[in-house]
Amino acid sequence: MKKIAVYGAGGFGREVACMLRHINNITPTWDLVGFFDDGKITGYETGYGKILGGLQELNQYSEMLSVVIAIGNPQVVSVLVSSITNPLIDFPNIIAPDVLLLDKENITLGKGNLICSNCWLSCNVHFGNFNVLNVGVTVGHDSVLGDFNSLMPATKISGEVKIGNCNFFGVSSVVLQQIVIGNNTVVGANSLIIKKTKDGFTYVGSPALKVEY
Repeated sequence: MKKIAVYGAGGFGREVACMLRHINNITPTWDLVGFFDDGKITGYETGYGKILGGLQELNQYSEMLSVVIAIGNPQVVSVLVSSITNPLIDFPNIIAPDVLLLDKENITLGKGNLICSNCWLSCNVHFGNFNVLNVGVTVGHDSVLGDFNSLMPATKISGEVKIGNCNFFGVSSVVLQQIVIGNNTVVGANSLIIKKTKDGFTYVGSPALKVEY
């Protein structure tokens, strides 16, 4: 089995540890060696593994190691990935066993994508790198996601949607078909996107409107 660590030891990180167990129950694949987290004390026991350190310790890690990043904030993940310089580290795609890939031959994934339980991906779907799909997300046919997007539980992406980079979609948010979402956009929980958004803004409501905080 291949050694793997989870970066992020909060609740989401512990959920990812559970997901790795479920993967191993079907096909023994991953040996979870512990967690990296800059906000916790090295050696702290999470109940699912010990804290091995933070970014500095990961960059000094002396063995081949896969890392899955369990952090929901896209900007934080983007900065973190650019700060990981250890050539021994790789970022596999982690997909829960019950995820439905409607046509595996026509779905492309970059690296570091995390797809949680009960997600559904239609045909001709294309992902870049380091996207997080939390529980129960659906992605319609011919949709494209760039890098560092976080889709919270039950987000619904319709067909032929184009999503750029570093966007955050709140719980149960919906994007209608053929909509373009650019970069650095926040979509609030239970919000419905019915037209193209502008980069860097927050949208809330049904239909969603641009708001400023």
